[in-house]
Amino acid sequence: MNRKLLIAVIVIVGLVVAYATGAISPSTTETISHTLHRSVNPDSLSAAHANLTGNCQACHTPVVGVDTAKCILCHANDESILQRQPTSFHASIGTCKECHREHQGLAAKLSKMDHSLLATIGMNSLAKADFGTQRQSTSTMIRDKLRIGMPPHNRITLEEATLDCASCHSNDDQHQSLFGTDCAQCHATDRWTIPEYKHPSPSSTNCNQCHQAPPSHYMMHFKMISATVAGKPHARVEQCNQCHQTTSWNDIKNVGWYKHH
Repeated sequence: MNRKLLIAVIVIVGLVVAYATGAISPSTTETISHTLHRSVNPDSLSAAHANLTGNCQACHTPVVGVDTAKCILCHANDESILQRQPTSFHASIGTCKECHREHQGLAAKLSKMDHSLLATIGMNSLAKADFGTQRQSTSTMIRDKLRIGMPPHNRITLEEATLDCASCHSNDDQHQSLFGTDCAQCHATDRWTIPEYKHPSPSSTNCNQCHQAPPSHYMMHFKMISATVAGKPHARVEQCNQCHQTTSWNDIKNVGWYKHH
């Protein structure tokens, strides 16, 4: 008999015997009964899985619980997840239930991004790699880093810093790869902003080294409206400092707050 099933049977038999012999009170029995009921009949499914209500076997395997193989059976051809760069890692993650929690009500959000948990899943995956493979070598390198290393700053854990941020966030790279791919050196996992960051002097004239102008600036719109409103009809697109201020892109010199895009 499966070990987990055996334990469950022993617990149930023990409770029955305890109740029959008066070792536990009726109120305690009711509480235990309610707990057991909730364990086998929890809250409703989310809206995304509402069509599976009552069909427990669609996701669960007896004794085992939520079965990743069954999740993959339904979502293996979900192109909106597997072909989008930020979520393509799902093709090799190998587990679902840690980040996707069900039975929390119809309106519950099914996905919860937890970078620390993702790092743990990744390490467990690497640990299962065959000895001598590239994955095993990577696993050893990361474990050494975790054992003797320090996080790059106090807003990120060392485990989170081992994640390959660029593999999921390359489309969000505002630095156009100029700062490399080790995002964790500066960023945390809960937000992109960096409290320690100080913008260069307002008198800086090299804004375009970091900032890309909007598409409208490469059309007639720039000369006809943008540059004209700013009073700089001869300004070039790369001369951001001629019109803009460092307080905000919409804070135009001698004009004030102006939003026209």
